[in-house]
Amino acid sequence: MNINRPADNPIVLPGMRVKTSERPPPRRVHGLSWLPPAIRNHIIAMLGEFTGTFLFLFFAFAATQVANTAPPSSQKPNVAVLLYISLAFGFSLAVNVWVFFRISGGVFNPAVTLGLCLIGAVGWIRGFLIILTQMVGAIAAAGIVSCLFPGPLNVRTTLGPDTSIVRGLFIEMFLTAQLIFTIFMLAAEKHKGTFLAPVGIGLCLFIAELAGVYFTGGSLNPARSFGPDVILHTFNGYHWIYWVGPALGALLAVALYRLIKALEYETANPGADFNKPDAEVFYPDEDPGAGRRGHHSSGYDGTTEACITPHAPTIALPTPSSTGGHLSRSRLQSIAGQTASEYSTSPDHRSHHSLGEDTYNKAPGAEEGNLGLPH
Repeated sequence: MNINRPADNPIVLPGMRVKTSERPPPRRVHGLSWLPPAIRNHIIAMLGEFTGTFLFLFFAFAATQVANTAPPSSQKPNVAVLLYISLAFGFSLAVNVWVFFRISGGVFNPAVTLGLCLIGAVGWIRGFLIILTQMVGAIAAAGIVSCLFPGPLNVRTTLGPDTSIVRGLFIEMFLTAQLIFTIFMLAAEKHKGTFLAPVGIGLCLFIAELAGVYFTGGSLNPARSFGPDVILHTFNGYHWIYWVGPALGALLAVALYRLIKALEYETANPGADFNKPDAEVFYPDEDPGAGRRGHHSSGYDGTTEACITPHAPTIALPTPSSTGGHLSRSRLQSIAGQTASEYSTSPDHRSHHSLGEDTYNKAPGAEEGNLGLPH
């Protein structure tokens, strides 16, 4: 489907559509033009987080309200209800993260925001502002669901039967750690599948809800628990576990992330983010005593020629750069023992996966503060 840039009109009726080439530049909000760029960007991020948190929790709360409307027939868990709630939260998060990742990063969770601040993917000022906005969005979502759907609001997170406070705390901690670590590896660490990160994040929340919704309500998000309690003016004595548990989960995810970064995880499975021809160049020689290394490249005429580098030195594991495992062209050439001409003439290296600087130096990792997914 060919989708052009949307028109600037509030609504476009038949006969009103203007050709793309004839459209004037998009109008900007002149009232904000006097603001410094940093402040304006904070406002845009806050608006995105408010809207995204509201939409994410609105659909999730609405589905939970529907699932909990019928009185339970017994104390045993209703698998259909638990699956319904888990699907609602997982798919609602996946859709809204995909919608808002280019606006604010699509976080919608104070615990995730804390983790991203701790690894440097989000600044602390931005993090504080969007946490406040996420809380307001959660309250708004719970309030709208309470007004729209009949019956009392029934979306609070509570401990299940025989679930102690300590158990609930650690369940929330481990489930939140899984979610945040998934976000670190799929969104903060750049790779070829980063644009699909919203799908993986939504599926992660889905499986976490399956595991925890019966025992703790499956919060994993302080805003998710805080919003309904504010609307209902009801706070259980153990409400604090829905803050402390996710916060501890964020710390656990950060510790694991820092550990694998310190161990240079990029070198453990170096071909994972490359096509087959690129992986063959990237992989170091496993035989430290090899005196020469052969590399076969296909010419444009379909013939195969061997590129032999005589007396190649022992190849050491590549040191990952701060860009999350993306190496420079010169580094790859030193590993493979090839010249630049061999890279440029090999048809196996497609244009959109070239080994030039554009591919390996444009994707900063989490340490450089780039959270947004690629455009």
